[in-house]
This record gives sequence, C-alpha cells and structure tokens, in this order.
Amino acid sequence: MKSAKPADEKDARKANRRGAARLAAVQALYQMDLAGTGVNEIMAEFERHWMGQEVEGEKYLPAEAAFFRDVVSGVVREQLRLDPLIDEALAKSWPLKRIEAILRAALRAGAYELENRRDVPARVVVSEYADVAAAFVERDETGMVNAVLDQLARQLRAAEFGRVAGG
Repeated sequence: MKSAKPADEKDARKANRRGAARLAAVQALYQMDLAGTGVNEIMAEFERHWMGQEVEGEKYLPAEAAFFRDVVSGVVREQLRLDPLIDEALAKSWPLKRIEAILRAALRAGAYELENRRDVPARVVVSEYADVAAAFVERDETGMVNAVLDQLARQLRAAEFGRVAGG
C-alpha cells in the first residue's frame, strides 16, 4: 500500500478539521436556537469546551476554529436572508419553522456556506451537511437536508452545475 503524499495528508487534515468545524457549528446553532444563547458566548463555549475535547465519553476532532466562527457568525448575520431561501426550497407543507431545530441549524449553515464560501465546492457543502445531519437524525431527514441544499446549490451556484456545451 502506497503512503499518501504530504500534500494529500495536509488536504485530508484540512477537510477533517473543516468537517469537525461544520459539526460544531451545527451544534452551536442548535444550542443557540433552543437556549437563546448569544453568538459570542456560544463560540467561546464551543472553542473552550467542545472542539478537540472529550465530552461525555466522545472525543471531538480538532476543528478549524476560524471556519467554525465564520459559519456560526455568518448564519446569525445572514439568517433573515437565508431563511426565506430555505423556506422556498422546502415543500410548501413544511415551512422552516416546523423543521426540527437540529435540521434548521444544518440547513442554515449549509445555505450560508453555499452563498458565502465560494472556496468550497457546492457538492462538498451539500455532502458535508447531509453527513452532519446523519449524526443526529434518521435517513429520511438526512435525505431532506441533501435535497434542500442541492436545490439551493443549483440556484446559488448554477455555474458549478452548468450544462455541457454541445460541440
């Protein structure tokens, strides 16, 4: 078995740290939604007590703190713009306010990243937040997160899903 090139290892570490940051961001947004905790307080709490720590027997991976802070503060800052986009992508019978808080957090974080983090490919954002949702909910609900974020990705980043031009 060949060993990975150093650049590949660095990219994998960065991806894992970003995945951990996304998981922490969704948990922080969930906690803010339920407890009404302020953004500065929640970010400090997560950076101090959760990211890279062992909590209730679970070892949390080290997270890219700047990415975590960007997603959490960005969702808070942009929520009034993001929520209508998400609502539009949801089935009419299920407005965002009726969705479980943890799924709302994942959808908001994913929508924020799709709209504001052009450095991350849209398909990666959709896949990552579907994976984050899978840590908390059943498969059907994970599929809903995937479908809504995929729809938003195609709307917000149409160029990444561009049609193949005919020869």
